[in-house]
Order: sequence, then structure tokens, then C-alpha cells
Amino acid sequence: MSDNAQDSPHAPARPVITVSGLEIRLPHGAVLLPPAGAQVHAGQVTALIGPSGCGKTTLLRALTGHLPPGATITSGTLDVLGHDPHTLPPNDLRTLRRTTIAYVGQDPGSALNPRMTVRRLVAELATDPTQGNIDALLAECRLPTDAGIADRRPTALSGGQQRRVALARALARSPQILLLDEPTAGLDNELRDDIAHLLRHLAASRNLAVVIATHDPQLATACADHTIVLSAPDASAALPVFAATTAEPVRMKSTAGEGLTAEGINAFFRSGIRRRTALTDTAFTARPGSACAVIGPSGSGKTTLLRVLAGLHPDHTGRLALDGQQLAPAARRRTRNQLQRIQLVPQNPLDALNPRRTITQQLARPLRLHTGLPKDTIPERIAELLDQVGLPAAHADRYPAELSGGQRQRVSIARALAADPDILLCDEVTSALDTDTATGIMDLLTRLREGHGMTLVVVSHEHHLVARYTDTVHVIEDGRITASGPSGQLLPT
Repeated sequence: MSDNAQDSPHAPARPVITVSGLEIRLPHGAVLLPPAGAQVHAGQVTALIGPSGCGKTTLLRALTGHLPPGATITSGTLDVLGHDPHTLPPNDLRTLRRTTIAYVGQDPGSALNPRMTVRRLVAELATDPTQGNIDALLAECRLPTDAGIADRRPTALSGGQQRRVALARALARSPQILLLDEPTAGLDNELRDDIAHLLRHLAASRNLAVVIATHDPQLATACADHTIVLSAPDASAALPVFAATTAEPVRMKSTAGEGLTAEGINAFFRSGIRRRTALTDTAFTARPGSACAVIGPSGSGKTTLLRVLAGLHPDHTGRLALDGQQLAPAARRRTRNQLQRIQLVPQNPLDALNPRRTITQQLARPLRLHTGLPKDTIPERIAELLDQVGLPAAHADRYPAELSGGQRQRVSIARALAADPDILLCDEVTSALDTDTATGIMDLLTRLREGHGMTLVVVSHEHHLVARYTDTVHVIEDGRITASGPSGQLLPT
């Protein structure tokens, strides 16, 4: 672990957070956080960077006194505003979390009550719940208050919008310390720069200590006073190996047929009697064996399009077809074969993973449902799937809470691959991964596409990856496809 600090000449003498030699392990000995040290000051932004699995999320959670089940601090010390959160009485710890420390996790949408409007979600935690203050908080977090967002529910928001609502909720309690896990994951470059400027402003104007865990070096450069580099538990963990082949012979997908098509799609979100249009007269085709990308600003309708194709957003009109055969709008009305052939990897891996089941149990289910493998061969196939996405076989016995955000994303990809799909819909699958791991995942998906004839549909804000790994690009703005064409022409490398 190293500290590349750009020291301010007026840095406060007393840090609000001090971490010294802190190590955290699981009961079976696996290291979640190698020995780490840090100092965090009020009025400054501190960035935690490092490869997926190095312990960034674990360190943030340790600062709030909340670790994965069974995890323990095996060495080192931790001080937050004069207290060790892990030794505080329960009532004092709750007070610390409610009034002093605000934490926004990597999957903020999972913490938003889907039955509450944005305005109620923010007012629920606000020290000043007046409408004017709520609107000011939303505007501060780069959410347009004139677009009706305050009256929407989380399910009617994009992943990037959900992330900013969670940030507004965190600020509503006027904390002294703000902890953010991957705050720009799933956001376009313009919004990423806005968030970087916002974090600088918050630290200075509120004398707020901001700690961000990020894979984005540009974000750290743009807003951090200090950058702390965390190392992986061992050297091999920082350099995941992605298997090029599997031991089992693979079935080549047929490249005949029409592929996945959508015509005249109009998709909606409903809130009571109100209806908002998310997609307008959208036409889309993914040819067998192709790789196409869907790009556009946060909130433009990219995720909604993928969910329509997967049958998870049935509130739409228009026609869906797979190889010329009509697809039902809702997944529950599709055949098992159709469900197996089209798999979605969501932006939020917690949408796909059950927190109460081990990784083995989660990967075994699609293998039993869709592949017909003999029961005694399933453990071997699970190990192969984990190897494909760069995870050790030992992770099969862990629960999602015992994994980093990037590791959960890779498990989510492995779960989709377990069904042996013909079409893989990927929603921001690399946004929570470091550069090397993201490139490894895209290399893996490309090998599967080229070797198995699988079709890829990728939603991403990372245009350099889109240009390198896809054939065609569709640009969505305000729910409409405004441009389509070869990736190399629309997004030159």
C-alpha cells in the first residue's frame, strides 16, 4: 500500500480518520483487506484506488463499523472522530451512522425503496425536509428538478440517476464524513467530470471529509487531494487470468436466422396515473454472432432498451422477435428455450445475485435449469466459469457480501454464461472494474462470441472499449436512437 499525496500547505493537524496497519480476514483465513494505513482530513477528498478485490469497499465499510458476516479485524487500529466504530455500543454506533458518517455503496439502487418517490426518499433523511431544500439537494447532485425526477420512483430512473439520488440522501443528513464507493460507475464522461467538481465543492464548502473508492484514475486526478493505493492480497490477485477455452466441448451457436429484433418500441414508466415515455419508436437489431453497442448519456434509455429485450420491462408497445418468432413482452410468458437463449447481465450485480446463497448455489441453478449437465460434473463446470471470469475456485464458497463490487460483477457475468446463451445483454459490465480486468472481461466475451457464435449487446459509457470490441453502435438520446453505424466510424479509436 502506498500513499501518493498532494499535500495541502494548510492541511488540518488532526485527521478525522486514522487507519494504521488494518487487516481484515474471513473466518476461513481469506484476506479481504491486506494491512492498510490512511489519514483523512476534513475539507479534503481522499481517493482509494487499486485492483478489484484489493479491499477498497471493505475499508469503506470498516469505517462505518460494518463488515461482511464473519469477517474480523485481525490486526491494526481504526479511529473515526476519536472512536473505534467496532467497539462502540450499538446505540452510539447507530448515532454515528445517522448523524456523522454517510455511506453510498457501489449498488445504490438496491438501497432505494422502490415504492417511494425521489422527493420522499431524500426528505426521509433530511435535517431540513422542506421542498426548497430537497430541490436544492437534487440540483446540487446534478439531477434536473424541472424534469419531474423528484416525483419519480427509483425504478423509473437510470442507474446513474439512482446513484445521484443516493448521494443526495447522504448529503441530506449534513454528515461530517462522506464515503462513496465507485461514485461515477455507469456515468458518462460529462457527468463524471461534474461529479468530480461537485466532490471538490462539497469538501471545501461544507468542510466535509470525502473518501472515494474508484477504479477511475481520471476521477482521482480531477478531485482528490490524496490518493491511497491499495494492493491486492497477493500478487496473482492483481493480475486475473481469463481462460481462453474450457475443458468441455462447446456448442457452436447457429449464425443463421434473423437474430434479436425490435420494431416500433415505445416503453413507459408509470407512477400512479402518470405515464412517462422512456423509449420512442425504437428499432433495433442484433444479428447472430455480432457485437453491437448502445451508447448515450445517463438516463437516455439504454438500460430500458436492454430490459425490454430481456422481457423485464413489459410496459411497452411494439414487436419483439427472436429469429423471426415473436417474443412475449414479459419474461414470465416466454418459453424456457427463449429464456435460456437471452441472458442479461445487469449494471447492479445485486439484481442478479441472492445475498443468502453462496456463489456455488447461484451458478448451479442455471446449470441445472438450462444445460442438463450431470449433477456430479456441476462443481467442475462452476470452477471453469469462475476461472473464465478471473476468479479463484475458492470463491465458490463465498456469499456476495464477502466479495468486492468488481468480483460480484464477474460472478454475475459467470451466472449469465452458465445458461450457455445465444445472446448476452451486458449493461455496464465493466464500469466497476479496473482497466486490466475490464479489458480481460471484454477479451473473454469476444472469444466467446467468435468461438461460440454468441451475440453480444453492450451498454457502456467507456467508448474506447466499445470502439475496440464491437462492430456496430447505436446512439440513444432522450429515448430515441439518433444514429447507428460501424463502431470505427462513429467512435474512432
